[in-house]
Amino acid sequence: MPHSMTAFSRQTRDADWGSLQLELRSVNQRYLEPHFRLPDTLRDLEPHFRDAMRQRLARGKVECSLRFDPAEDSAAPGINADQLAALSQALEQIRAQLPEAPMPNALELLAHPGVMATQRLDIDQVKAAGLALFDAALEDLDAGRAREGERLAELIRERLSGIREQVATVREHLPTILERQRTQLLERLESAKTELDPQRLEAEMVMLAHKADVAEELDRLETHVTEVERQLKQKGPIGRRLDFLMQELNREANTLSSKAVVADTTRCAVELKVLIEQMREQIQNIE
Repeated sequence: MPHSMTAFSRQTRDADWGSLQLELRSVNQRYLEPHFRLPDTLRDLEPHFRDAMRQRLARGKVECSLRFDPAEDSAAPGINADQLAALSQALEQIRAQLPEAPMPNALELLAHPGVMATQRLDIDQVKAAGLALFDAALEDLDAGRAREGERLAELIRERLSGIREQVATVREHLPTILERQRTQLLERLESAKTELDPQRLEAEMVMLAHKADVAEELDRLETHVTEVERQLKQKGPIGRRLDFLMQELNREANTLSSKAVVADTTRCAVELKVLIEQMREQIQNIE
């Protein structure tokens, strides 16, 4: 099943420590080209993200954006009870030794080093949540690329059917085309009042028939169409192979056009080029 290179995923996570929002955007690119925008506190997650992306995706420009909003109380001050108890015990000893010594008030006690404690954010929990969030986003992105790839494959199959129809049309009219060429040649000779001996006339007809014989081009067109259909059933990246096949199809269509000596063949060749170009545009988005 082909995968598109165009997809989007957004995942969020809310917890006591705050919230995380992760976005993945993927567009077509010749190679895998990841870009990361991470907060400084979570910057060391990038190697893990990069490795996971390489294992799952083969092509595409992928932008990863991670936003972290810590909870308002994550840095709220608290009291170090152990430090305060030790300080109180020390003050009792001072009061016993120096009854007249002034005792500090509550604000002064809070100002003593170590009494006030800031609640520290458990950054390891945040990183673990970030990794899980990225895995979920990558899974969702890959599923979206698969769905879009299947839609592209259907569009390509429709064009392949169109190519088969055009090839069948040319094959059906090929005897008529050759006979029409013979009639046109005789009419030109008649109008020019030119007489040719039968052998010379036969040689001219053989040369003209050889020039107009497009059976080989039609065979190759059908062969390439069959190969494209086979590639669409393969697993893994197929975009580059399909792009190569589009070049081969276009080459045969150009040859068919150059050999066209009647309007019917020319119209079929033009329609082939249109169908091939439509497929090529879609294939630019296939991984």
